[in-house]
Amino acid sequence: MWSNVTAAFEKAFALMGEGNTLLNEIVATTLEMSLQSSLYAMLIGVPIGALVGVMRFPGRKAIVLILRTMMGLPAVAVGIFVYLLFSGTGPFGGLGLMYSVELMVIAQVILITPVVAGFTETAVSPAYDAMRESAAGIGLGKARVALLAANESKYQLVATYLFAFARSVAEVGAVQIVGGNILHKTRVMTTAIALNYNMGQFSLALALGIILMLIVLGLNVVAAVLQAGLKKRQ
Repeated sequence: MWSNVTAAFEKAFALMGEGNTLLNEIVATTLEMSLQSSLYAMLIGVPIGALVGVMRFPGRKAIVLILRTMMGLPAVAVGIFVYLLFSGTGPFGGLGLMYSVELMVIAQVILITPVVAGFTETAVSPAYDAMRESAAGIGLGKARVALLAANESKYQLVATYLFAFARSVAEVGAVQIVGGNILHKTRVMTTAIALNYNMGQFSLALALGIILMLIVLGLNVVAAVLQAGLKKRQ
């Protein structure tokens, strides 16, 4: 039994070492999708989270609760929702985006943006509380205060981006539905791992799994270093 496990790992590392074309292609598609979706999610989610973080009005707690709830959106549900919108019979079917990297990015942005907004609100809200009286005294508007609070929380925002990227690179449900896992087009690491496992091609699945774990590990190390730096500054 252990010999089979050892052989699988040997083949997996051999694929990684030889620069397998299919392996490189899948990793490149994954990184393209994850970089785009995480950046778009930050561009949308950070302003939303920052504004919610500096707002103080009746009903704010309800908005924060909705935001927290959306952070747990099921990936498969998001995939089905996007599929219905962009399929041939959907309102955006004429755009022809089904089974494309672009639509995978759209699904990921819907999934990740609430997470970015929620983390941003959590980071900005205490920063705003600390500067609220001073900001009110010099007559700063909410948008300017939100920018200042976001700047004070820049380390947390970098960690938020790293988490968003990690969430994107490791997600499978939504991208499987809207991307179709098409070879040489929309196949990413997570969908390729599932497919190759089901087909009994454990070496490629294992190689992709190792690369995925190394990426996530690297992101966590960077986030930990940033967090340690933040604590020293405090």
